[in-house]
Amino acid sequence: MASTVNVALPGHEYNIEIGAGLLSHLGSLVAPLGLGRRIMVVTNPTVARWYLTPVVDSLMAAGFAVRKAEVPDGEEYKSLAQAEVLYHEAVTAGLDRSDAILALGGGVIGDLAGFVAATYLRGIALLQVPTTLLAQIDSSIGGKVAVNLPAGKNLVGAFHQPRLVVTDPTTLRTLPERELRAGLVEMLKHGVLAADYFHWYERHLPALLACDEETLTEGIAGSCRIKAAVVLTDERERGGPRTLLNLGHTLGHALENVAGYGVWRHGEAVGLGLIVAGRLSRRLGFLDAEELERLEKTVAATLGPHLPRLRREQIDPLLAALFRDKKTLAGRLRFVLLGGIGQAFVAEGIEPSLVRAELEGLLETEVTP
Repeated sequence: MASTVNVALPGHEYNIEIGAGLLSHLGSLVAPLGLGRRIMVVTNPTVARWYLTPVVDSLMAAGFAVRKAEVPDGEEYKSLAQAEVLYHEAVTAGLDRSDAILALGGGVIGDLAGFVAATYLRGIALLQVPTTLLAQIDSSIGGKVAVNLPAGKNLVGAFHQPRLVVTDPTTLRTLPERELRAGLVEMLKHGVLAADYFHWYERHLPALLACDEETLTEGIAGSCRIKAAVVLTDERERGGPRTLLNLGHTLGHALENVAGYGVWRHGEAVGLGLIVAGRLSRRLGFLDAEELERLEKTVAATLGPHLPRLRREQIDPLLAALFRDKKTLAGRLRFVLLGGIGQAFVAEGIEPSLVRAELEGLLETEVTP
């Protein structure tokens, strides 16, 4: 079972190729793009152990000269300092503006390598080969690339569309269960934005958690179509529909920052963010109690024991982090809220006291499947 999702952006059109075994055919997928002969593959040691050899072998068989650049594991390496290391690698490899950088790994690698591709020589081609579910359905699509600062996540970045995304679901066989669950939260988020897909997700969650290859391929393609459709209408997130993809991320990014990058997976933090967004929506009269319960149970079933729990001393730092978020405008908190499953909208000027009340409420309640 294989799928192709076309992202038909004017001047930046590309395909997302999804199918088992595609890593070994990567070179034949890249060759028709008309790139230069040099490709720098950016990855980390964990991914390299499993997948670097077939990727490099396939590219070399297609006539490409490959430079390998490994980045240490961890969100803390999605930094300007690590970007500088990769710039030096690119110079040493002799990459010119016709050549390409290939991101082989999860969201950290995709964001970091993408940022380097966007800025090296004022921009060279980017190829995304995501190996985590989160990257396959979210961060590899749409062209948002960035690095973190100590003050917050993704505060330095650019829009730089890939020339090609190649997703091989068999890479998920080596993904730890916790990473799989965290990635599924982004799939769930797409479902909250599209009611029919939410129903599909609810029915197929056991198969997704069991890493059934056919179900994962179907889900990845479904998520990619939803994200691609949104990106087409609002490529650079100028207040249009793409803003809705931030559902759960306002609180999620703040939690990652306050807890310390790596304490909670991105998807875990977003899962808690979905619950907070749902509870704010309910408090403001937009979401009924039944749909809130349905959302919370699905988040809890997805994350299992990895749903983050807040501590009281984190609440003030979380509120402070919300005001540093790039989605905050003119000092006014902005959240994506829900009028129902499949009915997301942007709300501006959310009172901090309301957010505090929901955060304190989470201290007193336990969300269960």
